[in-house]
Amino acid sequence: MHSPEPRKEWRLRINYRMLVRNMPFIGFLAVLALIYIANSHLAEKRIRRINKLGKEIKELKWEYLNVKSQLMFQSKMSEVSKAVEPLGLKQLSSPPQKIELKNENN
Repeated sequence: MHSPEPRKEWRLRINYRMLVRNMPFIGFLAVLALIYIANSHLAEKRIRRINKLGKEIKELKWEYLNVKSQLMFQSKMSEVSKAVEPLGLKQLSSPPQKIELKNENN
């Protein structure tokens, strides 16, 4: 028979010297992870703001159309005459006439 080979340990062997030697790389990875997390948070924040502004634009557009239609309705001749009736103004039944003044010098 042959002599048994020593078993290889499959666990990681982390010692202090190896950890200190790779510290710059570990720090670099940590900084990259922080930048990645911050970037994703900023992107989500901007997406939420874009959606909010889009909704606000839609609401303002509907408000604009509503005010425009009300103005169109209120500027009709019949609506204007109803609005000025309490002031004593009435619609003319005859066309307006031009009044000319004659100067005595001419």
